[in-house]
Formats: sequence, C-alpha cells, structure tokens
Amino acid sequence: MKKTLQSLLKALSAQLPDIPFEVRFWDGQVERYSNGAPAFTLAFNTASAVKRVFSRGPMGFGEQYVDGNIDVEGDFQQLVRIGIDPRFQDMKLSTRTRAAVLLRHIASLNTLKGSVGNISHHYDLGNDFYKYYLDESMTYSCAYFRSDSDTLERAQEQKYEHICRKLQLKEGETLVDIGCGWGGMLLHAAGHYGVKGLGCTLSSRQAQYARKKVAEKGLDRSITILLEDYRNIKGQFDKFVSIGMFEHVGKGFIPIFMKKAGVLLKPGGIGLLHTIGKERDAAGDPWTMRYIFPGGYIPVLDHVIRTMGKEDLVPVDIENLRLHYAATLDEWSRRFEANVEKIEETFDKRFVRMWRLFLNGSAAAFRWGNIRLYQILFTNGLNNSLPTTREHLYRV
Repeated sequence: MKKTLQSLLKALSAQLPDIPFEVRFWDGQVERYSNGAPAFTLAFNTASAVKRVFSRGPMGFGEQYVDGNIDVEGDFQQLVRIGIDPRFQDMKLSTRTRAAVLLRHIASLNTLKGSVGNISHHYDLGNDFYKYYLDESMTYSCAYFRSDSDTLERAQEQKYEHICRKLQLKEGETLVDIGCGWGGMLLHAAGHYGVKGLGCTLSSRQAQYARKKVAEKGLDRSITILLEDYRNIKGQFDKFVSIGMFEHVGKGFIPIFMKKAGVLLKPGGIGLLHTIGKERDAAGDPWTMRYIFPGGYIPVLDHVIRTMGKEDLVPVDIENLRLHYAATLDEWSRRFEANVEKIEETFDKRFVRMWRLFLNGSAAAFRWGNIRLYQILFTNGLNNSLPTTREHLYRV
C-alpha cells in the first residue's frame, strides 16, 4: 500500500513540478517531491489512513484529516491543487463506499421536508460562528473586488451594488430575494434604492438575525423576512434575485425553481441568479456534500440556461466571478484562523479541521478546479428596454 501511494504521489508531482512538497510516513520515512523548499508537508500518521484514502478516495482523505490521522503543514491550497488531478479524484471507490454515497444522496434530496434539515445542518450552527469569519454584513457569498486593496466589507458592499445596477433597481419597485440569508442584499437595496423587498430563508437563525437588522435600520415597512421554502412564496415582483441559494436546490428540482421564478417575476421583469456552477458535468465532492452541504448540487451552466428557456426566462448577461470567490474564501480562511481558538472552544478540534479543509479546498477549487461563480441576468420574456452595453454597471 505504501509503494502504491508513493507511485501516485510521484505521478501527481510530475503534473505540477513547480510545487515542491514532502510526505512524512507513519514509520518516520520522509520523501521529497520536486526541488526547492516544500510548499507543504503531508503527514500520514497511520498505515490505515492510507488504506482509507485508497478505498474511499477524496471522502477518505477528508475523513482521515478531520480525525487527525493525516496532518497538513504549510500551504493547504497547494495540496488541494495537486489533489484536484483526475488520478486522485477519479480513483475507483469500493462498492461499499459507492453504495453509501448513493444512499446519503437519496436521504438528502431537497423535498419540502428534506430541505429544512439540509439547510439547518449548515446555517444553524449559530450566528456567532459565522461572525468569526464573515464580514460585518454577514454576507455568505462571493464578494466583488474592484481592487486588491479592497477589504472584505467593501467588496461585499460592491457585490450588492453590482447586482442592484444589473437589476436596474428603482425607488418604489418590489424585489423578491430567494434565500436571503442574513438579509444583506435586501438591506442594501432598500437602504440605497428605496425598494420594497421580501426575502425567504429556511434557517431560523438567519431569519431572526435578518429581522433584527431590519428593525435596527428602521426598514420594517420596506422589508419582510419569511421563514419559508421558496416554493411557498406568493405574489408578483418587479425584480427577482437569488444569491448563493441555488446550490441548495438540487438537480431534480431546478425545473421547479425556474417555474417559480417565472411565476414570481412580472412579465418583462428582471432577475439575477448568483450561483456556483460549472460548464461540464462532473461528480461533486462527496466529502463536502456529506459533512458540509447535505443536499447540495453544483449545476451545469447549459442545464441552467436550457431550463430557464423552457419557462420563457431569457438570459441577458452571464458573468463569471470565479477568482473573486477564491479571493473571498482566502479572506474567510484568514479570519477563521485568527479566531480558531474561540471556534475550537465552542465546538472541538474535529470541527476546526473540517472547516479548515472546506474553506481551503473551496478556494483551491475555484482557482484550479472546475467550479465557477456565475451571475446570470435574465428577463421574464423579452424586454427591449434594457441598456445595450454594460456601461451603467461601472459608472462612478
């Protein structure tokens, strides 16, 4: 098993020779790959950890790291960059592992009942936890960096402004926010553009926090926050937005989401879907779906567009903010590590390792993997009054 691992590591290193690293084995042996100071050290503390990686692939690596049977010292993202290679990602899994993944997928489908549990698993960890690494607006989605010197706070505000300009919000209009989180988008839109907004979330912690913020800013008459599934939202609105929620819909429910968007958005109305996505179909990371985002699914862009078309939703503009999300995750990770002792005190070491892997792995996947961040602007049917250029997005 050790020789098989060494052969795999040698093959992976050959694909990225500019990333020197070393591996420390349970028997004390240390091997170096490529020349130069190691970017990271990967330590296998037990022989059984290697067996678990070979039988369970990325799932096995994640579980063994969280359990402390594997350690990573140095640049975690460079390790993930090497691990993105198909030689590791496409490793043949045992029949037992494949069956377990399938059963967990079936159990986590986003039915009306299942969605509540899936969202609670991730978003109801406590607002205090998310305060440790999010910005002051508690925005849990890709920021928009106009400059390398932008703070996370500024970049998140710029993201909301970027979306508001794409939607061409005007005072007195109505806006529905599907998956409103802690309320950042609605607070910005109502505060800066004078719209009336309705938001929904399935997280009780998010709903409580958002309602409190709405009251503190005196926007009770402008913003309504519902603890409700998007499928149950009623009414028609001038504008539609969904930011970082579509990843929780699930492949089989995408047609239902698009149909609902068409029902909620007035004819000719403008909508924006801000979502993680990819341009080709590929298996999702089973570890992330099991331990971080049960019920999650990263949609394929052409499937999203085709499903929109079936509901007469017309894509107008598609922007890929992939590197913006990598930069956002870098900042989240930095803030997470700055508060790691407090987080460990509230939870435990395994929880810290789990989220360290998730944040670093996600940043690396956006930089070097196959996932993207799309903002898809669309209209409900044709709208010939839209600007013919993007100039309105970048005015000072």
